[in-house]
Amino acid sequence: MTSAQVKMASGAWYSCLDAEFEALRLTALEAVFAHNHLPPSERRTLSAPLKALFAAAGENCLIEAPFHCSYGINIHLGDAVFINSGCVILDSAPVHVGDGTLIGTGAQILCADHHRDPVKRRDGIERAAPVSIGSDVWIGAGAIVLPSVTIGDRAIVGAGSIVTNDVAAGARVVGDPGRALTP
Repeated sequence: MTSAQVKMASGAWYSCLDAEFEALRLTALEAVFAHNHLPPSERRTLSAPLKALFAAAGENCLIEAPFHCSYGINIHLGDAVFINSGCVILDSAPVHVGDGTLIGTGAQILCADHHRDPVKRRDGIERAAPVSIGSDVWIGAGAIVLPSVTIGDRAIVGAGSIVTNDVAAGARVVGDPGRALTP
């Protein structure tokens, strides 16, 4: 890992405009482009370009096109993960997705946190925090998962929800911000 990547991985403030990060994003864009332009018959499992890009990918994963990620190198998928079309994963920090998890169309998983100072924001200053999604989770269409969130096994995140805090195993969360439903 380079010094810029170490800084990003540590949760410290760094400039995403650094040439090293631009090169990593270009590599990811090339893999994503290749994946998104494969014939549907060749996308029945995780495509070779994404499998080569991701930090880890289990067996029998499928990502529908279009898909977008920032770097790819921080994405860890368990077995039998299904990611529907239009998903965006901004993986400036590790994103772990457990076995059997389903992520709905248009969902967003975000790790980047931009600086509050507008001058520093303009200079590309941000920090990153990981997202962890357990096994057998269902994230509904259009849901947004923010940095530092952990979603427990078997949880359900309702369509359009914005998840700002951790979600307990087996919980059902809906709304903005996401709130647990009572049984």
